[in-house]
Amino acid sequence: MNDTDRTGLWLVGARGSVATTVATGLAMMTSRAHGRDGLVTELPVFVDAGLCPLDAIVTGGHDVSEAPLAKRAAALADAGVIPASALVLVGDELDRADERLRRGYDPEEEGQAEGVQRLADDIREFLEREGLARVVVVNVSSTEPVAQDDPAFESLAELESAWAAGRSPLPPSSTYAAAAFLAGAAFVDFTPSTGARVPALRELAEREQVPWGGSDGKTGETLVKSVLAPMFAARALRVRSWSGTNLLGGGDGATLADPDAMASKAVSKARGLEAMLGYPVEGPVHIDNITDLGDWKTAWDNITFSGFLGTRMTMQFTWQGCDSSLAAPLVIDIARLADLALRRGESGPMTQLGFFFKDPVDSEEHQLFTQLDSLGRWACAS
Repeated sequence: MNDTDRTGLWLVGARGSVATTVATGLAMMTSRAHGRDGLVTELPVFVDAGLCPLDAIVTGGHDVSEAPLAKRAAALADAGVIPASALVLVGDELDRADERLRRGYDPEEEGQAEGVQRLADDIREFLEREGLARVVVVNVSSTEPVAQDDPAFESLAELESAWAAGRSPLPPSSTYAAAAFLAGAAFVDFTPSTGARVPALRELAEREQVPWGGSDGKTGETLVKSVLAPMFAARALRVRSWSGTNLLGGGDGATLADPDAMASKAVSKARGLEAMLGYPVEGPVHIDNITDLGDWKTAWDNITFSGFLGTRMTMQFTWQGCDSSLAAPLVIDIARLADLALRRGESGPMTQLGFFFKDPVDSEEHQLFTQLDSLGRWACAS
């Protein structure tokens, strides 16, 4: 990496809790006001990977909200998500970051073809205005309902024909993915939304020769599952059931109160368990919106399993954490690694990023430490 290179991190949902925590965290770390706990890319295994320095990352993004970043950061500080000193220490940088944000896509206000072009133009303008070498787009917006199949999903030609006819077949997350690809940027979906996972957009990414990845960041309960499930398999203990209840508030809680959005999340959370164990397991996942919890979440899991001579046993665990604080460092990690893929001229699905996701694209590997080993070997390959 050239010492003068800078990388753009363009956040979809740029005024939300996760994106605000990302912008605040980068500013705090680069001003040496805080340490780098939580950043996977700061582990020793990545020392020789040549990742872009944190102070070479410039944030920008799209959002349909117009709330100032400083106001959002103040609310997060009041909730204990970010340090109370953040606004004093990095308030000016948050104001500068706020100036780099642009209006998001609203299907009620513009056609999809026009919207994709405008969003792509915003990303190109960001790259040129800031003198950046590359841009990585990461979607951290609200979870969408599962997209209904549409013939326009099947090929780029069908999608372009739909746009030419004035149709808007893509969900918003896929609209942002299309814009990223047209702008020559990498795209990573941190949500369980559709994003780039339709054939038409795979084809567009291939045409534009850009990498993409996702989906659904592995931040809490599923992170624990990806460690415990291989343990049961390695000890030949047969899991009989694995059920979970998730309590959360904030924007995610409100979004997931919608049964359609909840369905998208539940599918993503459950997908890896069977792959890790090698057989299906009864395991309903419940997600409840508790507004008083705000940005904090609690997950309780109950596991029943049998051992030698069929003896029945039970394991339970409770995970309590701050969603934005768990997600933000992973978004920064993903940006650094996707930037590396761009510099190497790689394109197509970034299966090496599976370590970060509940439902990694084009990969059936869900065991955390196997994923980390694969990621480290890829990052440090010459």
